[in-house]
Amino acid sequence: MTITPSVTLPPLVQPARIGQLLAEGAAIRLLDVRTPAEFEAVHIRGAYNVPLDTLAEHREELRLHVREPIVLVCRSGQRARQAEQALREIGMENLHILDGGMNAWEAAELPVERGRQRLSLERQVRIAAGALAATGGILALLVNPLFALLPAFVGSGLVLAGVTNFCPMAVLLGKLPYNRVASCDVNAMVAALKNGEAAPALATAHGSARAAQRGPGGLAGQGACCG
Repeated sequence: MTITPSVTLPPLVQPARIGQLLAEGAAIRLLDVRTPAEFEAVHIRGAYNVPLDTLAEHREELRLHVREPIVLVCRSGQRARQAEQALREIGMENLHILDGGMNAWEAAELPVERGRQRLSLERQVRIAAGALAATGGILALLVNPLFALLPAFVGSGLVLAGVTNFCPMAVLLGKLPYNRVASCDVNAMVAALKNGEAAPALATAHGSARAAQRGPGGLAGQGACCG
């Protein structure tokens, strides 16, 4: 019988500390709230992928069944904080955030699983916002001044996102087929998470296997994806 040590974590946890705990087999759960496409591109081995836009419908199951520390993961930390807020609203206390998200994890050269590479949602938002603002400005100069309303609208949306920590553009982009992976079952993912089972293996529409990129002290377990 294998006994995994329990741990006490601060609200914000450094990547090196999480890497150490995973290598030691500590009883923690990594909950990755990025889109399935981002998760497919790169994720921490053993993480469970429950995208932020599906978390609300499953949070009660997590509250009732998961007692271990849950470490929330996203690209940079912003979506993890949104997930933390949503889970704390129903009384969950065993929540922690990976400081700096996957950006910091990769910068620390900790082990990851890699698959098909895609643009992160944050980069997609910047590209879309910039393209809309530039298009509106050009059309305002060449066609009709009223097109200046478009960059004004985009700018207002970005201000709103900064103030409220909610970005409607990110929500819309996250629903595009580009950001979805076929053959992903969110219910199976949540069931595995709440029961402490290994996450279901990632399966994509392309049928390609994931290539593992390991750092020192490669971690055991499987990652997975759901939409």
